[in-house]
Amino acid sequence: MNDIRKIELDKLGYDFIEKQYLPAGCDEYYLRNLQNRNGINYRQLSSYEIEVLVRNRNTSDNWNNLLVSDAFNPELVKNCKFYGLVRIGKLEPFFLEYSQMRAPVGLYNSKIISCDFGDNVVIDNVNYLSHYIIGSEVIIVNVNEMLTTPFAKFGNGIIKEGEEEDIRIWMELRNENAGRRVIPFNGMLPGDAWLWSKYRDDETLLEKFKVFTEKKFETKRGFYGKVGDRTVIKNCAIIKDVWIGSDAYLKGANKLKNLTIESKEDAQSQIGEGCELVNGIIGFGCRIFYGVKAVRFIMASNSQLKYGARLINSYLGNNATISCCEVLNSLIFPAHEQHHNNSFLCAALIMGQSNMAAGATIGSNHNSRSADGEMVAGRGFWPGLCVSLKHNSRFASFTIIAKGDYPAELDITIPFSLVSQDLSKDVLQVMPGYWFMYNMYGLARNAWKYVDRDKRPDKVQHIEYDFLAPDTANEMLAAMLILEKAVGKAWLKKQGKIEINEKEAVRTGAKMLLSEDEAIDSLEVLLDGFENSNRKVIVLKATKAYNIFRKLLTYYGTLALMQLFEESASFDNFQDLLPSRNKLAEWQNIGGQLIPAADVASLLLKINKGKLNSWDEVHDWYAGEGDAYLAKKQFHAIACLEKVSGINVKIANRVSFSELLQNALETKNWMLDNILISREKDYHNPFRKMVYDSQAEMDKVMGSLADNSFIKQEQLAVIDFEAKVGSLLNKLNPSKKAKRSLT
Repeated sequence: MNDIRKIELDKLGYDFIEKQYLPAGCDEYYLRNLQNRNGINYRQLSSYEIEVLVRNRNTSDNWNNLLVSDAFNPELVKNCKFYGLVRIGKLEPFFLEYSQMRAPVGLYNSKIISCDFGDNVVIDNVNYLSHYIIGSEVIIVNVNEMLTTPFAKFGNGIIKEGEEEDIRIWMELRNENAGRRVIPFNGMLPGDAWLWSKYRDDETLLEKFKVFTEKKFETKRGFYGKVGDRTVIKNCAIIKDVWIGSDAYLKGANKLKNLTIESKEDAQSQIGEGCELVNGIIGFGCRIFYGVKAVRFIMASNSQLKYGARLINSYLGNNATISCCEVLNSLIFPAHEQHHNNSFLCAALIMGQSNMAAGATIGSNHNSRSADGEMVAGRGFWPGLCVSLKHNSRFASFTIIAKGDYPAELDITIPFSLVSQDLSKDVLQVMPGYWFMYNMYGLARNAWKYVDRDKRPDKVQHIEYDFLAPDTANEMLAAMLILEKAVGKAWLKKQGKIEINEKEAVRTGAKMLLSEDEAIDSLEVLLDGFENSNRKVIVLKATKAYNIFRKLLTYYGTLALMQLFEESASFDNFQDLLPSRNKLAEWQNIGGQLIPAADVASLLLKINKGKLNSWDEVHDWYAGEGDAYLAKKQFHAIACLEKVSGINVKIANRVSFSELLQNALETKNWMLDNILISREKDYHNPFRKMVYDSQAEMDKVMGSLADNSFIKQEQLAVIDFEAKVGSLLNKLNPSKKAKRSLT
C-alpha cells in the first residue's frame, strides 16, 4: 500500500535535513546559505507589510520566517501560501516579457515552501514550489509541482549519506548487459565515457574513475535545487530534483526529474512540449523538443533531441541531433545525425560525423543468444536506407552501406568504402574509396560543415573533422596492404598456384596495382575475414582505390611539409626541423579527439599510479594533447608520405620537394574537379530535372550550381593553395623564380 504519513502542519517547510545528517553546530539551512550567492540582504517584514500581505489573501505559518529585501513591495504578492523560511528579493512594479509572453513581477497564486528568490521574479500559479533557490528576473508560471528532495543528485551518479550503493544511477553504454556501464556526471566529456567504457579489464583504472567522480560532488544531504537568472519556465507538470542554469527556457514539459540542465547567456538550453526526461545531464546550448523521452542519459553541449526521439542509457556527443527515432545503450561521439522515425540504434560505439538513414536497424538483440552484442563504427559511418546489421560488427572510417539486410557479422577494415550486396550472385561487395570517386562534394562539404557547426562553449577536447587525419591515414595504409595481398592472391591463383606465399602475394599485388595493370580487371579479387559467412566478398575498383589512397596519403604528408616549410627561414632550416627517425604511430579516437595510442597508454598509467587524481586533471591532459595535436599530426603525416613514396624527407633534395609541391597542387585540383563533378550530377540527371519545367525553376528550388557557396569557397581555396605552392617553390629555388600560374 502507499506509505502516506500524517505529520503536524507546523512541520511543513522545516527539517529538510534529518537531524542525524546535520553536522554539529549547523542548522538545516547551512548548505542553502552556501548555495545562495545573490548578495541580497534580507530583513524581516514590517507590520505594515504583513498587513498588506494578509489583505492580499496571503498566508504564512510564521511571518517571522518570511524575509525580504529593502526594495520589497508587498502589493506584488497575492494569494500565496508560505511555509518554512522564505526569502524574497526586490519586487518592482514592472512586467517581464519573453517570447511575446508578458507577466507582472511578483508572486501570485502559489504555494511556496522554504525557497529563496532573487530580484524581480515572476512566480504565478505554481501549485507546489519547494526548496529551490531562484535567480533574478526568473519567470515561472503554470507549474504543477516543482520541488527538491534532501537527497537530490541532479542527474549525477552519486549516493548521499545513509544511502545504499544499489540506488546509484549508472549509464549502460555500448552493451545491453551493463558490462561497460559508467557513472554519469555533470561535465563528462565524450573522451571520459570512452575511456571508462573501454578498459574494462583494468580494475584499478575503473576504481580510479569512480573515485574521481565521487570527489566532484558533496555527499551531504540538503542541497537545494537552483534556477539561474533570466530562466523561463512555463506550463510544465512535474519538475523534481532539477538544477537549472541561467537563461534556460522550459515550456510544456511533462516530467523533468533528477537532471542538471546547463545553460548560460551565450549557450542557452531549451526544453519543449511533451518531454519526459529522467536521470540525465543536459549540456550547454542543448535543444529538446516535442515529446522526447530520455532516461539515464547525457547530452553533451550543443546537441539536440526532437520529435519524439527516445534516448536511453546513452551518451550523445556534442553538436549531434537525434529526431523521431530510438537510441539505446550507445556511446555517440560528436557530430551525429539521426532524423528518421523508423531508425533504431542499440549497443553501439559510433565515433562521430555519422548519419543514420530511414529504416536503419543497427543493433537488434534478436539476432544472437543473449543481449551481449555490440558494434563499433569509425568516423563518418553512414548506413543507408533500410539497412539491417548484425552484432558484432565493426566498420572502418567513412563506411557507407547500401540498402539491405546483412545476414552475418561484418568487419569492414577498409575506409571510405561502399558496402553492398549482389543478391543474384549471393556475394558481398566492397568498393574502397567510394567517397572520392562518386561523392567528393559530400565528403568535403561535411568536413567543412562540422567545423562551422561546432558551437561548443568550452572546447576542452580538440575534435578532428577532416577526412584526412591520423586515423583515416592509418586505415588507408592498412587497406593498401589488404588490397595488395588480395590482388596478388587472385593473380597467383589464376596462374594455377595452389599454395600461395603471403609475402609473394603482397609483392605481386603491389607491383600490379602501382602499374595499374589492366589484368586486374579480369580477376575476381576476394577479401578474407570481412564477413562471418561462406559467401564471397568481392572488391570492386581495387586499382583505382589503391592509387587514390596513395595519392591522398602523399598529399596528406605534403601538406605537413608545407606547413613546416612556411615556418622555416630556409630549406636547410626546414630540413633541420624534420625528424631523423619518424615512426608511424598508432592513433586512437578518444571521444572525437585523435591521440597517439602511446600517449593514451601513458595517460592510463598516470591515472593508475596516482599522478592524475581528478577528472579536471584528465581534462587538462586532453587540452594539452589538443595543443600538441598539430605537431604530432604533422610528423604522422610525414611518416605516411615516406611510407607510400619511399622518400626519406630528411635527406631529400630540392627537386624531390618541388615534385611533391607540384603533385600536391595537382591533387588539390583533382579534388576540386571531383567536388564539381559529384555535384553537377544532380543538375544534369534527367530524372532530377523532370519535375521542373525550366532551368530557372530548378535553380530557384535547388539553387544554381554557379551560386553554390561551398563550391565557390573551394575554388578560392584552390587559388590560395596555388599561390602558396608558388611562394614555397620560390623559397625552395630562390635563384629560379617559380611561375605564378601552375595549373
